[in-house]
Amino acid sequence: MKILIFGLPGSGKTYLAKRLQKQLECAWFNADEVRKMSNDWEFSNDARLRQAHRMRNLADFEVSHKRTVICDFICPLDSTRKIFNANYSIFMNTIPSGRFEDTNKIFESPSHSDLVISHYLSDDEIIEISHLLTEKMNHV
Repeated sequence: MKILIFGLPGSGKTYLAKRLQKQLECAWFNADEVRKMSNDWEFSNDARLRQAHRMRNLADFEVSHKRTVICDFICPLDSTRKIFNANYSIFMNTIPSGRFEDTNKIFESPSHSDLVISHYLSDDEIIEISHLLTEKMNHV
């Protein structure tokens, strides 16, 4: 199962991903770490598409080996979300704008997400989400 956690910078994507990864005991790729490994800090439209492909390829490798994977990244456009092609998507809609104006300008509210988070979550709420995802994983 391929899980996407996306939203503006500072919305709590990595916080949630880190805690869910522990609960689900699955693979996890953080976009900043992937960019660091790739030495690719460009944020043009082409670079954002390249990053979506990169994240998809890493996630697809895990799925091809029958492992669940979480990827957290901004994924600002419907087109980048389509490229990633998550089985389950979580939109972190916790802040009205992020710290990077260029990202705020291009970020598209999702046409679809499986779960919308509108506040910072307690540990108990994260455990509830992990139970929901475990149930989904058992039906994929």
